[in-house]
Amino acid sequence: MADKLSSATLTTAFTHAYTHFKVRSLTGNSEEIIAGLGSHKAHVALISEELRDGPKAGFKVLQKIEALHGTFPIMLLQNSNRECVVNAFRNGARGIFYRNHSLKSLAKCIQVVHEGQIWANNRDFEHLVGFITHLRPLRLNNAHEIPILTQREEEVVRLVTEGLKNREIARELHVKEHSIRN
Repeated sequence: MADKLSSATLTTAFTHAYTHFKVRSLTGNSEEIIAGLGSHKAHVALISEELRDGPKAGFKVLQKIEALHGTFPIMLLQNSNRECVVNAFRNGARGIFYRNHSLKSLAKCIQVVHEGQIWANNRDFEHLVGFITHLRPLRLNNAHEIPILTQREEEVVRLVTEGLKNREIARELHVKEHSIRN
C-alpha cells in the first residue's frame, strides 16, 4: 500500500473480523515492498496499483513477485480499466480486486486465490476476452509475402513482445542465453 493509514485500517479490520488470516502490511515504494515480500513467506499478497513511487508502481511489484514461489498476487485497483486489468494478469496477478468492494468480498477473494483459483468479475473477463480477440499472430513478410523470419525466430520475437528477458526466453525455448542474444 502507498500509505500507512490505508494499510493499518485494512490490517486492523482483517485481524478483528477474520481470525483465520494472518495479516502483515507493507507500505512504501515498490522497491521497499519487493524487499519486504522477499523476507516474508506470504501465501497471498494484495498489491495496490498506487504506491509511493507512482500511480502504477504496484505493477513493478507484481512483475517481481513471480520469483517468490508460493505467493499468489491480487492486484488492488481503483476501477475497472481494460489496460490495468490486462496488464495485471499479464504480469502474474491471480486476482483483481477493487477498492470500492466490501471487506467480506476481499476475504472471499483472498480465500479463492489462496486455493489456486482466479478471482475476476465479468467485466474483467470481458476486458481479457476483448484483448485476446484483438491479438493477431505476428507475421513479418517481405514485399512478396515470403516470411523473413524462421518459425523459431518468430517464437523469440513473440516472447520478447511478452516482456521476457533473454535468460527467460532461453529457458522457455530450451536453448542457451547466448543463442537468444544472437
